[in-house]
Amino acid sequence: MDEQGVTFKWKDYRAKPPFRHKIMTLKTDEFIRRFLIHVLPSGFHRIRHYGLLANSGRRDNLKRARELLIAKTDDEDADENGAIDNSESRQDDALELPQATYLCPDCGSPMVIIERFERGQLPRAPPLGIIAA
Repeated sequence: MDEQGVTFKWKDYRAKPPFRHKIMTLKTDEFIRRFLIHVLPSGFHRIRHYGLLANSGRRDNLKRARELLIAKTDDEDADENGAIDNSESRQDDALELPQATYLCPDCGSPMVIIERFERGQLPRAPPLGIIAA
């Protein structure tokens, strides 16, 4: 820090490795403004690494989700007595569900088209709930 402002090193991730580290000088008030953008107000908590796909438990969470999805489809095939009648239910499902023409590039499962947009048409957001006064 001097009369010109605050000088600091920063990393430009878009630049190639030999030119990645750069030096920047900002006026003191501009440096403080940019720095304080990253400071959370009192009482707030950063939630960047929480949730189902958080890195710490991602593998276990996805494994459990897949197990639950498979168990759910097996339960749907069972009737009230616990017996499974594959012939009738699978024929009915084949008649009701449209055949997928696209496969997911990641997992290979079929993707079903649920809506098509005409050329130039923008997708519409879901309707907002009515606010009662």
